[in-house]
This record gives sequence, structure tokens and C-alpha cells, in this order.
Amino acid sequence: MGATISTDLQTTGAVLVLAGELDVRSTGEIRTALYEHLRVHGSYTDGRVLVDLSDVTSIDETALKVLAAASRRARRRGGAVVLRGACPAVRRMLHLTHLVRLFELERLPVPA
Repeated sequence: MGATISTDLQTTGAVLVLAGELDVRSTGEIRTALYEHLRVHGSYTDGRVLVDLSDVTSIDETALKVLAAASRRARRRGGAVVLRGACPAVRRMLHLTHLVRLFELERLPVPA
């Protein structure tokens, strides 16, 4: 039985929410959503845009490169792409591909 691919893209305020398995099959949709999100929300306050990856189950290098290109675009305009909720598998891919340096990773508070 093959894998079920589900990529949910929705914009809630200034947070772009990505979910599912992000891979080469979903990069076109991700690219379109990211660049639209940057265009609409990239000029707010400090130019930081938040991408919530809390519901991303896996990500491949191709999808990470799409996120990296969006991050470079934001940096050229004085902003940044901030990744929220990256699971250990996503963080591992960020480090393995050496793309982690292109992003701010939102730190969540540690429960007491």
C-alpha cells in the first residue's frame, strides 16, 4: 500500500500552516503559498513571516530547498522566515542538508 500524501496549506493571520508529507510532489503548491504569504505578510512589523510545521510528518530536500529560497528572498528584503514546531525529523533534515542556517527556529517554552 502506497503512502498517502496530504499537504494542507492555510493562512491564519500571519502564520502559514503546512501539514502532511512535504516532498517533490507538493513543492509547486508550497512555493505558491510561500511566495504569496511573503508578498502579503512580509512587510508587517519586522518583515518576519512565520511558517508553522507542527503538523508536518516528513520533509524531503526538495521541499526544504523551496523553504530556503523563500527565506533568501525574505532576507534580501530585510525579513526572515521563522519555522515553528519543526519535529525532530524535520530538524534532522535541516541539519543534514546544511539549510538550518537559513532559518530562524522558533523556540517553544519548556514546561515547568
